[in-house]
Amino acid sequence: MSAKGNCYDNAVVESFFSTLKTEINCKFYNLHDAKTGIFEYIECRYNNKRRHSSLGYLSPNEFENLYYNNRHRQLLSTQQGELH
Repeated sequence: MSAKGNCYDNAVVESFFSTLKTEINCKFYNLHDAKTGIFEYIECRYNNKRRHSSLGYLSPNEFENLYYNNRHRQLLSTQQGELH
């Protein structure tokens, strides 16, 4: 997220909450159940399994792992005496 009032940030958040409401599609009867249900959705479904077109149809966790693995390789390849 960037600066306050950035309409592009709002679009991302609106899209997320629209998806959340559509895919959970149930009523919570207390705050604890709501927090637990939303946490489980985000950590178990949204970040691990759900593919995102903006990430090349990878899940957020797959995209993050790929990013950090590639970054680690780039850092290693800049070491003196290492083949490129």
